[in-house]
Amino acid sequence: MALKVIGSGFGRTGTLSTKLALEELGFGPCHQMVEVMGNPAQPARWAAVAAGEEVDWEEVFEGYKSQVDWPGAAVWRQTAIAFPDAKIVHTERPEDDWWKSFEKTIGKFMSIYRSMPLPPEIAGIFDTMQELIIKPVFGGHISRETAIAAYRRNNALVRETIPADRLLVFDVAEGWEPLCRFLDVPVPAKAFPRSNQRDEFWAKFGGEPDIAMPADRQAAEA
Repeated sequence: MALKVIGSGFGRTGTLSTKLALEELGFGPCHQMVEVMGNPAQPARWAAVAAGEEVDWEEVFEGYKSQVDWPGAAVWRQTAIAFPDAKIVHTERPEDDWWKSFEKTIGKFMSIYRSMPLPPEIAGIFDTMQELIIKPVFGGHISRETAIAAYRRNNALVRETIPADRLLVFDVAEGWEPLCRFLDVPVPAKAFPRSNQRDEFWAKFGGEPDIAMPADRQAAEA
């Protein structure tokens, strides 16, 4: 199954809401990080990607019509080539808002997950994400400076690389209209989905640990 929609925006830019919206619009199932944790075939495929192995992108995304969030957002350049008919939806939000959300969720988790009582298979998935995302995207550590620099760099690169007629820069606060117009589908009668608050993020891991994210801590060990 070829992807019809590719999401190039970082996590915490409304990607779960966009996943739910795409599935409502008929572009599901939509791949997102929760799929890597819930689909037994997924971890090995992403381990191969992180190791730099040559992969069949249709196999990596087997069973999915669309993709948003990491890990797919880390390889949007490759998938944009592999799926030339797919449209690119680039989710964004103001960078300070993004950092405040990222710092308290993904950033904190990736800095402390090795000290959490996670099942080995889940910990292994995030060891893979260190290699695929934290090291190449954030330079191996997470701080406000490195994170916002990476965020700006990705936003600019998407705009420079993807032709305008293939790209939608999307803020989920805009709701259905721009997304439906871009994908040429009718606007649903129901409200645009809103999801992925801080508590929802941590609920996937049994709740937020009472451990602070170290300032400018190395999130990936040498």
